[in-house]
Amino acid sequence: MGYRTYTCPIAKRCGGCEWLSVPYPIQLRRKQEAMEELFAEVCQVDGIEVSPIHGMEDPRAFRQKAAAPYAPGAKGKNRIRTGFYQSGSHRIVWCEKCLVEDPRARAILNDVAHVAEHLGISAYQEDRGTGCLRNAVVRCGWRTDEVLLTIVTNGEQLPRSEDLVGALLDLHPEISSIVQNINDRRTNAILGRRNVTLYGPGIMHDELLDCTFEIGPTSFYQTNPSQTEVLYQLAIDAAGLRDGDRVLDAYCGTGTIGLCLANEARHAGIEDVGLVGVDSVGNAISSARRNARANGLAGESHFIRDDATEYMARVAQSQAHFDVVIMDPPRAGSTPEFLAGVAALAPRRIVYVSCNPKTQLRDLCELGPRGYRVESIELVDMFPHTKHVETVVLMSRVSKSEVVAMTKWN
Repeated sequence: MGYRTYTCPIAKRCGGCEWLSVPYPIQLRRKQEAMEELFAEVCQVDGIEVSPIHGMEDPRAFRQKAAAPYAPGAKGKNRIRTGFYQSGSHRIVWCEKCLVEDPRARAILNDVAHVAEHLGISAYQEDRGTGCLRNAVVRCGWRTDEVLLTIVTNGEQLPRSEDLVGALLDLHPEISSIVQNINDRRTNAILGRRNVTLYGPGIMHDELLDCTFEIGPTSFYQTNPSQTEVLYQLAIDAAGLRDGDRVLDAYCGTGTIGLCLANEARHAGIEDVGLVGVDSVGNAISSARRNARANGLAGESHFIRDDATEYMARVAQSQAHFDVVIMDPPRAGSTPEFLAGVAALAPRRIVYVSCNPKTQLRDLCELGPRGYRVESIELVDMFPHTKHVETVVLMSRVSKSEVVAMTKWN
């Protein structure tokens, strides 16, 4: 890995890759040092070290998901502006190519604007809440050739939708599915709740660690699948599965981590592993069940639509147990009630995957006094050229006499 730097003509205005001018090895060193400083007290108490960060061989074209806003251009003409929002504003900066995106994505996003202009489809005016075309999102398969285009509209009407679809397919035959997402709310959120399939099955598929996953317009799926495999493998290794283990995948989403774990256990000859995934989002659970069937894991897995905290409380009251708990919460981290529920289950191991190490540290400080010691801290660079770091922390249950030391974290 040489000390090469990368250039982008809109880097200063876009602001998405804030460290683009920093050589990649130095980026990794900075992230390593920041995490060692953040977790210093935990490491001192539990006698461990933060593991070396897992970087990329080539930190380019790693984003398999890309999005673009649309806005009116010159007055009196149906011009549509697209690109990226300028850092700290809603001014749109034109982008022909993006260094960190799959090369297929930006061309499709730009052509949505060009075709819509030609067909007289209006762009959304954010300050007035009028116009049709709001955003588009492209998801590209990493290990498949499938491409899902989601066109976000301000209401159900999409004028000349058949002509729009036909023109886009002529320009980009690689597109395997096109969906209209309806978002008529005055919000900064890109996607709404309703979808209408315009072409193809309305979903796409991709593969991680020899498992196939269905991805819909609103599905959560990591944007950097290459590093996601690294992240998930670290989580699977940390779980340390044994014959007969029961695994709880909290915040399971579409089941990606849990199903990868169950699949590896099957191929490793670890017998009678039972996976339970819990999530409050109904569409995610439905997708997780389909993913389980597609991978031949329906017999080893059970996915439940429920609040994870309430589910764990019921399980604890019934005196049932889980041997391993995997948790991958949103950036805000978990809650004291959720963490108390995890501890009440008394699992042998807790595998905590996080996209926000600061809130993760806060949660570790809750789990320490409840009887858990940090065994390892792994770092994964999911987003090169930014300050962000993804982490996998393994915690193991300790004896009552050792719990007292954990209070030092507070």
